[in-house]
Amino acid sequence: MAEFADLQDTLGIAFKNPSLFHQALVHRSYLHENPDFTLPTNERLEFLGDSLLGFVIAEKLYKDFPDLSEGGMTKLRAALVRKETLARLASSLGLGDYLYLGRGEEASGGRTKQSILAGAFESVVGAILIDQGFAACRAFVLRLFAGEMGRAVEERLTADYKSQLQEIAQAKHRAAPLYRTIKAVGPDHAKEFTVEVIVGGSVIGRGHGKSKRQAEKEAARAALETLAQEQ
Repeated sequence: MAEFADLQDTLGIAFKNPSLFHQALVHRSYLHENPDFTLPTNERLEFLGDSLLGFVIAEKLYKDFPDLSEGGMTKLRAALVRKETLARLASSLGLGDYLYLGRGEEASGGRTKQSILAGAFESVVGAILIDQGFAACRAFVLRLFAGEMGRAVEERLTADYKSQLQEIAQAKHRAAPLYRTIKAVGPDHAKEFTVEVIVGGSVIGRGHGKSKRQAEKEAARAALETLAQEQ
């Protein structure tokens, strides 16, 4: 198993109680095979971390997006604390290498299972809360979620603009908008895309972006502005 000191360096956290840190990584399958192990499973810490994550993310969304509705904040929070997101963060920290797993779980690829990684991430958050206090734990969560927050907001905005346009197009023309990439310039690592959106046979919006998704979002936004002006 990898050295736990390395993981603390990765986390940027020096635990006062090392046993608590170790407990955060004890999967129940390990205790099934090692009943005399001195530490309990990470499940209670997982519960605590899950609750803390929900609150910290909700508070961040509330403060940073004053115009976002309750429903919008709920969707964003769900996207940020879902299993897939937490497992991705756990993988970025290398938590899978430090888990206490039973041999059966190990053999079945437990170190890369999303459910186990997500649970381990929540457990580590719970352990940091107890060991370091709320302020330090909140800072840790926000630091790790900074990139995920931007990604989730971008995806939400993209979905909102495109879904709004689709509803209008279906109602007026009984057909979905058509997005067409008309230009892609620059080297592969830094392309700039231009996309136009067609509704009812006419181009009503055009957008630019560093990805097709971003360009489609901008095209949908421009199309909504065009339709609003026409009305």
